[in-house]
Amino acid sequence: MFGNMTSRRVCFAVAAVGLGLAVHAGGAVSSPGIASVSIRQLVEVVDIGSVSASPDGRWVAFRTERASVERNTYDTAWYVQPVDGSGPPRRLGEGGAPLRTTGGLSARAPVLWSPDGRWIFYRAVFAGRVEVWRAAVDGSRTEPVVQDPANVRQFSLSADGSALTYSVGATREAVRDAERAEYDRGVHIDRTVPLGDDLYRSGFHEGRLATQRLVDNELERFPLLHQEPDHWKAVDLATGVIHALAADALPAKSAVTAGFPKRFGKIVAVAEDHGSGHFALLVRPGHEGREAERSSPELAMLHTKASRRLTRCTAAPCVGKPITNIVWRPGGAEVVFTVTAPDNRQSIFRWKVASGAVVPVVASSGQVGGGGRWEPGSCGVSPDALVCVTARADRPPRLERIELDSGKRDVLFDPNEALAHNMAQSVPVREIHWVDAQGTRFSGQFYPAKPQGHKPPPLFIAYYRCSGFLRGGVGDEWPLAPLALHGISALCINAPPTPSDAVKRYRQGQSAVESAVAYLGSRGDIDPDRVGMGGLSFGAEVAMWNAMYSRVPRAISVSTPVVSPMARTLFGLWGDVYASRLKRFWQLGSPKETPERWRLLSPYYDVGRIKVPVLMQMSEQEYRSGLDYMVPLIREHRADVYVFPNEPHQKFQPRHKLAVYQRNLDWFRFWLLGMKDADPAKSEQYARWEKMRQSLPGALAGW
Repeated sequence: MFGNMTSRRVCFAVAAVGLGLAVHAGGAVSSPGIASVSIRQLVEVVDIGSVSASPDGRWVAFRTERASVERNTYDTAWYVQPVDGSGPPRRLGEGGAPLRTTGGLSARAPVLWSPDGRWIFYRAVFAGRVEVWRAAVDGSRTEPVVQDPANVRQFSLSADGSALTYSVGATREAVRDAERAEYDRGVHIDRTVPLGDDLYRSGFHEGRLATQRLVDNELERFPLLHQEPDHWKAVDLATGVIHALAADALPAKSAVTAGFPKRFGKIVAVAEDHGSGHFALLVRPGHEGREAERSSPELAMLHTKASRRLTRCTAAPCVGKPITNIVWRPGGAEVVFTVTAPDNRQSIFRWKVASGAVVPVVASSGQVGGGGRWEPGSCGVSPDALVCVTARADRPPRLERIELDSGKRDVLFDPNEALAHNMAQSVPVREIHWVDAQGTRFSGQFYPAKPQGHKPPPLFIAYYRCSGFLRGGVGDEWPLAPLALHGISALCINAPPTPSDAVKRYRQGQSAVESAVAYLGSRGDIDPDRVGMGGLSFGAEVAMWNAMYSRVPRAISVSTPVVSPMARTLFGLWGDVYASRLKRFWQLGSPKETPERWRLLSPYYDVGRIKVPVLMQMSEQEYRSGLDYMVPLIREHRADVYVFPNEPHQKFQPRHKLAVYQRNLDWFRFWLLGMKDADPAKSEQYARWEKMRQSLPGALAGW
């Protein structure tokens, strides 16, 4: 599979050579014989995750995930490989479509090993069915273990590996019947109905379009009947016989929720060494509230749950550091922990519990963990080595073996080798650091473009978080490497720890942007008069704030709405719940209670403050909450708005990702370089933008 994938990518890159400045989907500017990076390559990166070592430490299991633009879907596959690298990966079976979080991210996919190391067990999604499958490590067979009328929520193996327990909710038939009954009788409007959304099968859940409901105080969307309680069952793996579990036979709760003594503080992570019975803990001692959530947890060890005293790690790499993952080295003498710095660099250490000594294992300029974009998780760990997914701004994900004692690194599996080669040959990414006038330190990943003529290149900025292989910033919508290859330098800025006050947060983001432009402009790296911005979520909020209050951006692109009165209407049935969110995150009461703050934060009250062109590429799930300011901007030819059906907070459909990337590239080439794609299919797009140009003459420094 991956041999073919590499050859396809190489052929695609060669085919794209010589297209010149006429950019088509997946195209990139390049000279004959010179490597390039296409938009389609960014969409179809192979991600690696769910890394887990076998009980004897000889094998590692992992899952790959790759988008297919052609079929507008994702393919997942499970592999095993010798930890010592003595053999290539062995493909065991398909995992179907990845499950997703309510925000659109690929959800973690747990994998379990049989105690004898002969099988791996995992959930697979086929045609809207979530089942448990197992695959023989020798590659001899892959088979379903659980094919229940309902989708599997959780599963676990018995200690001897003879039985598998699992939980389900409502049956698939019951869910479909409930959806159809609502469709036929009419949907009763209460606070669980997402107002403004399509009411029938409007979002993807568990491999199918499903009717959605708002659940709990986080106002997240889940499928209809999601709140059906768990029904636990067990299957005998030798006979296949399934029986329901009695209440007294249910699996024990996870260690995190098992009720450690409250005097220790809030326990945020637990790792148990099953050999010794010891627990490694990440603890926030005795604090509550949002500020406590921002504090770095302490690393500690507990001999047993009944122990009255914690053994704390007091070495310098532990104290006051943002520790994000913990796992025991087999044997129970050392805790392996990960520190994720504010600039998203990750480092791994070993804590020798008996002596208290801490030994560095590896330091990375990017991510080194178990895979995953936002929260990489722990590496697979064997007695001698870690197996980790590594990625950095200029290097797509690959699987590496890292010796625990020496830190020696070896590549086990590199499905993105062709893209990595093209990145290395064509886009010299570098990390930069600077300080603003208030003394705040910032960091970012800079993609320099080659100057065209005597002027330095323009700059595009994405502000929020720069983790691993960036592709397109948080949300993957602004193709950083292709922007640089098309003559627009790109900068991803890591937001430092942010204040609770929304205005202070946004002003900090404004200062980061303005000081970055001043810094790069003073070096002659960019033209400070031609700057664009883009962002999702908090990044969109900072981009819109800069469009209202900074003279730096000349064009922006956002993919989520910002706070406005329309959202208060759409979430009005949640009353105090949504009011509490407004107060917590934005310090807003009702428009009558805090009129000046509403005016300061929301563009609705004065769209005239936005004097630069705005491209909005929104998800169907969210765009309605910004219509009160979007519509005036559209009518005044100051915004061009696109909405993508059936998408949540972060878009994930491959064709949507490709379209968003391409339009953002076209947008910033138009406004910052004064260039158009020669593709006649885009003539209407450029006609609209020309009309905007005539309405916003002050935004055209690039022309």
